[in-house]
Amino acid sequence: MNKMTFTAAAAAGMMLLSSAALATELRLSHQWSNNDVRHKVAQIVADEVAAAGVDLDIKIFGSESLFKAREQYTPLSRGQLDMTVLPLSYAGGQQPSYNLTLMPGLVKNHDHAARLSDSPFMEAIEAKMAEDDVMVLVHGYLAGGFASTDKCITKPEDVAGMQTRAAGKAFEQMLAGAGASIASMASSEIYNAMQTGVLDAVNTSSSSFVSYRIYEQVKCYTPAGDVALWFMYQPLLMNKSTFDGLSAEQQAALMAAAEKAEAFYLDEAKKEDAASVQVFKDAGVEIAAMTEEDFQAWRALAAETSYKEFVASVPDGQALLDMAFAVE
Repeated sequence: MNKMTFTAAAAAGMMLLSSAALATELRLSHQWSNNDVRHKVAQIVADEVAAAGVDLDIKIFGSESLFKAREQYTPLSRGQLDMTVLPLSYAGGQQPSYNLTLMPGLVKNHDHAARLSDSPFMEAIEAKMAEDDVMVLVHGYLAGGFASTDKCITKPEDVAGMQTRAAGKAFEQMLAGAGASIASMASSEIYNAMQTGVLDAVNTSSSSFVSYRIYEQVKCYTPAGDVALWFMYQPLLMNKSTFDGLSAEQQAALMAAAEKAEAFYLDEAKKEDAASVQVFKDAGVEIAAMTEEDFQAWRALAAETSYKEFVASVPDGQALLDMAFAVE
């Protein structure tokens, strides 16, 4: 190889190295299996960004393979993790205002949830995230219900004396007010807890009820229907400094992917409630229905427990609660 050919080859090699150096890999962590809607939301973002050809690769670590379910927010805020799909109330210890994103009776249905995501209330929550160097890429709420190894749960008195798991502080407070004993755990731990008799009843999302096969362990299921007490905000979050450090093209690709994923998330969330009912029916589980009267009884209990505690413990709690209730 003559000197000129060698120089040209070296330059080409350097260009390849430079191109490779520009490619950015982001790590996305979540707690769910690959068939869960929240994984699918993450996968849409990863696939769309890859297809955009902007030298950005999103590597997904599901099923708690990178971080435990409740341990994802802190590394995200510190830049040790780039992205996560997370029930925001899991981080209620770091930011107490997040407990409002899993508050009994606050969300009426999926369309109302979407309006909450696009409201001054959510802007106030996002301002809290920004304090932790966190931002929202994809908004999403999932509905849920109750299931029990013993009897059907539709009204507050039904949980009295039961060892019950609820995702989030506000639901724990309300259920304790109804006379339940509370067992705190991630949704990934519910199956074993019910199987071993540690847990009598559970309150979680329609998606988790199916993806964690809870229908194998319970006698009765009260799904989200026309009346749903349980709605939980479970967005795809990103470290803000990581996002700000990307090129304009990479940022644009992420935002376009997020828009597509958010539309999918809302559509699938609506479908999953009905789909979960069929899965439980097929498994021979009794299906119960919550009435409007039942809903109002729970909300009255929440006003005396969850709402009251939230306002007392969060400096701007009443203002945030008022903002949420202002969304029709």
